[in-house]
Amino acid sequence: MKSIKFLPIKLMQLVLILGITIVVYWGVRAGLDGESAAHALPEFAARTGEPCATCHVNPGGGGPRTLRGLLWAARGRPDQVPELPGALVDPQITDGLELYDIACAGCHGVSGEGLLAIGLAGRDISPAAARSFTRDGIPELGMPSFGEQLTTEQLDSLAAFVAELSQGPPIPREYPLPPPEFTCRPTAAVPCGGD
Repeated sequence: MKSIKFLPIKLMQLVLILGITIVVYWGVRAGLDGESAAHALPEFAARTGEPCATCHVNPGGGGPRTLRGLLWAARGRPDQVPELPGALVDPQITDGLELYDIACAGCHGVSGEGLLAIGLAGRDISPAAARSFTRDGIPELGMPSFGEQLTTEQLDSLAAFVAELSQGPPIPREYPLPPPEFTCRPTAAVPCGGD
């Protein structure tokens, strides 16, 4: 007799779950009918009329977003990227390595080895040249200018880091270590050799 009482409750739960599923499905479908489908790179650049470097610190579109890119995404990715002049990253970030990771590593490599752009390691670039290249860009090589996106302090710090990075070979990603040497010192509790 008890199982007969619970049958309607289980049936009602099943009908309720099915009803909610149908309502959610049709609600999502109805919401998408009037809107364009989601876009992925490089379609965003074509839709907004802006290069990938507008929203990403990497000119190719990868890596972290610029402040303009973050604002654009927060506004629901409209067809026009909002204006936010003079900002790439938080002006309080002044460490050369951190700035290099944000603005340069995507093209020049994490250790200056070169990826989409030339390798910087071993090029012997002066701080003045690094500052000039970073500030003005090199349009014929596809390097964007960051002059209006970095503060003077950020530009100086980044240029000094790039100049230092360019003085030697690429920073190794790993350092080989000698194999460990284990010695056994027997104790009363732990004899050597596993005995």
